[in-house]
Amino acid sequence: MKKWVLAATACVLAISAAAVAQRERMSAECRQELIQLCRGAEGGFGQCLRTALPKLSNPCRKAMSDRAMARQERPDGMVEIAYGSDPKQRLDLMVPGGTTKAPILFFVHGGGWSIGDKVAGEKTKAPWATGQGWAFASANYRLVPQASVEQQAADLANALAWLRANAAARGLDPDRIVLMGHSAGAHLVALLGTDTHYLKDAGVPLSAVKGVVLLDGAGYDVPSQSSAEMNIVKPMYEAAFSNDPKRQAALSPTRHAGAPNVANWLILPIQSRADSQAQSCGLADALRKAGASAVVAVVPGESHGSLNKGLGEEGDFATGEVERFLVSLR
Repeated sequence: MKKWVLAATACVLAISAAAVAQRERMSAECRQELIQLCRGAEGGFGQCLRTALPKLSNPCRKAMSDRAMARQERPDGMVEIAYGSDPKQRLDLMVPGGTTKAPILFFVHGGGWSIGDKVAGEKTKAPWATGQGWAFASANYRLVPQASVEQQAADLANALAWLRANAAARGLDPDRIVLMGHSAGAHLVALLGTDTHYLKDAGVPLSAVKGVVLLDGAGYDVPSQSSAEMNIVKPMYEAAFSNDPKRQAALSPTRHAGAPNVANWLILPIQSRADSQAQSCGLADALRKAGASAVVAVVPGESHGSLNKGLGEEGDFATGEVERFLVSLR
């Protein structure tokens, strides 16, 4: 039994890169919660751990997320800015040198709408973006269950409004913005780009957003994904969207894809996820019918996490696709 518990603890640590690096252990309460949740689970303990996050108590889920972010590095030149009064309403900003009007690449992290932090991936993405001549902004937003998905979308629209209002002082072009999100972040930026009342309420004109990049999202049509038999994170969807079909539809980018929408879209599902590809193609088809340009480029050889982590690396497939997309919008 002792060996089994140690193995389980090792798996828990594997979820968090920071915890592995520090060789720290989760709290006794969180370890016990994971063991109780996953003991005897179908598919084994390792499979359970990969899908356990939405089922954990809020303190344990937050602790795991905080550990994962603890050793993430900010690149030199990144500054943190408050765009609202809540501690989560913060964004990081890095602006390329030698320009007084840089276009803005606005990144939104994932985490199942309930965890995550803006610092994830900044070390690679921010220098890459500024090297392409784009200012890089990465935004936090309030999280489920303390906030609703509707409030999350409003937070992000308000972050965009702050950037536009302070564009001149920060060396930004307020009317050349590209939204990019990973996982739940992909859902949120897709929602901003289709259900445009969030931008309107924040005073952000739709014309200021030139494009949207989606990194392996699978929740563009929430009712179909939430009810899918193979949706292994169904509890996460229930926590974010409830079981109300009307609310699920109201928070589905695909259901809002009738014009007007952001005009240009690049959608990057990974090859190994049939649900992500199906959701991506469904959204792209709806966008094209409404007159937008929407390209789906399936990314080979990547996992859900490695796609996001590798973005900005030289020779990376997805990075090349994004670079070409950004050039087309300049």
